[in-house]
Amino acid sequence: MTTNWTILHEKVMHHLDAIYADIPLDLPVDTLASQLIKSIGIHQEEDIVMPDAYVNYWDEQDMVMITYGDSVINQGELPLTTLYNFLNKYCKTTINNVHILPFFPFSSDDGFSVIDYSSVNESLGDWEQISLIARDYGLMADLVINHCSARSAWFENFVKGEGPGSDFFFTASPDDDLSMVTRPRVSPLLRETQTANGTRHVWCTFSHDQVDFDFRNPRVLLAFIDIIRLYIDKGSKIFRLDAVAFLWKVVGTNCINLMQTHEVIRLIRTLVEHVDPSILLITETNIPNSENLTYFGNANEAHAIYNFSLPPLLVNTLVTGDCRYLKSWIMSMPPAQNGTTYFNFIASHDGIGLRPAEGLLDEEEISELVHTMQHFGGKISWRASAHGQQKPYEINITLFDALQGTTKGPDKWQIDRFICAHAIMLAMEGIPGIYIHSMLGTSNDYEKVANTGQNRSINRKRWVLPELEALLDSPYSQHHKVLTRMSQLIRIRKTQAAFHPNATQYTLQMGDQIFGFSRQSLDRKQSVFCISNISDHEQSILLSDINLVGTDNWLELISREVIHDINAFMTLQPYQTIWISNQDSE
Repeated sequence: MTTNWTILHEKVMHHLDAIYADIPLDLPVDTLASQLIKSIGIHQEEDIVMPDAYVNYWDEQDMVMITYGDSVINQGELPLTTLYNFLNKYCKTTINNVHILPFFPFSSDDGFSVIDYSSVNESLGDWEQISLIARDYGLMADLVINHCSARSAWFENFVKGEGPGSDFFFTASPDDDLSMVTRPRVSPLLRETQTANGTRHVWCTFSHDQVDFDFRNPRVLLAFIDIIRLYIDKGSKIFRLDAVAFLWKVVGTNCINLMQTHEVIRLIRTLVEHVDPSILLITETNIPNSENLTYFGNANEAHAIYNFSLPPLLVNTLVTGDCRYLKSWIMSMPPAQNGTTYFNFIASHDGIGLRPAEGLLDEEEISELVHTMQHFGGKISWRASAHGQQKPYEINITLFDALQGTTKGPDKWQIDRFICAHAIMLAMEGIPGIYIHSMLGTSNDYEKVANTGQNRSINRKRWVLPELEALLDSPYSQHHKVLTRMSQLIRIRKTQAAFHPNATQYTLQMGDQIFGFSRQSLDRKQSVFCISNISDHEQSILLSDINLVGTDNWLELISREVIHDINAFMTLQPYQTIWISNQDSE
């Protein structure tokens, strides 16, 4: 009789055969498969959960807040305790999942250069605080899988030439042809390192403090499955696979999105879903849109992919007052099949990535966007192109300041434009992720940039709780206005079946200054027409143009205005969004 253990074991072996087809292993594949299954926590037949395909473990109520463990601090209190109390006071009715950016001991890059994957940075708290947050909110944790800190014990053992980690890192020769390698940074790719085994040149995709793993060594894979199991035990329900597109390297190729990288993700998916099918994998792949979409696999790879093209396209739309590029892109996006979804965001701890806009915005549009953002106080991070030129990689700016005006300059519509951006994002197909500084209407932090020398610090402010609470309690502050309006939109979204991440989406054709799409609930009972004026002038729409069904009763969900005449005109103020529904779920 074929057992579940046999089925799982054969599936894991199938993944391993694909990953290591060209790599000689020092142990049999069936032995490695058994070790991986045990590492994920499956020791006997009864431990196995057989997952169902095409199941959506999410709905319209799911919302993810993205935050550092110390984005809000309070004197005499561990930052993770302060974060937990802040969430309970200000976000209990809006946020049900929290992505705590890397909360481990680190040496650089605000956490993404991990020294020790198994412990919590003691300046933030400990596993007890992490598990407390995970008890009341869905916890999203980073799996920084491409690289670790050059100060980690693993890399120290690599330098010594003995002990765990001594063979974990990818090396190459300066004489190798590395001209095709895709680079997200302008720093030299190889780091010359003196080791007990002589001079080695360690591969560093991001910085010389972030040394890349060599997944050709199966012990690296085993180590990360152990790490995943630990995070599951501590309450993690969502895993963000950081920089995973760069995971597998083959000298002489571009070393990004390689077949083996996809197969490693599928293997992780197989192992995790046989422990708990509701645990989600999200791939963080800051790459052109067509490449990003491949990380869905055949509904057997990532559950969700970061919708990286949305931030630059939406910001470009709102500063130019022209939605042609955004509309063209959204029309081209395939609906995510059940069991997969998009992870929508328009602001994060990183900047506004420009690679995902390649092929969607022309170079002139990108140049104007970069110039406008610089005019609004933004910084630019650069990358090296294939020909050695420096090209803009991302714009470093808070979303609030990015939307302070148009290509003509700053204006009085900053908050309305900012809310419009989120109203569009919240209504789109997918799960929304909202950066804490977007909930708070945070402006550029130039002081932190000066202190760290890092452009990305501009959008990584650390709020002192009493100061923040005073601003949030002041009805005239931008922070109070933003939090109030953002919370209202989220609460409305969470009660509409048509905003399920997998509900049907159609793009409306309403000219270049009106951006619109409709959503229809999975049971087809509710339709919501989501229409935004993305310009700085009033715009009128004819309701009959969007074909509201005459036998239904229609309500604008945000203003609560009843639509009495489906043939009437409706005037939209600059940056106003309307959500017209035939069935109010509130």
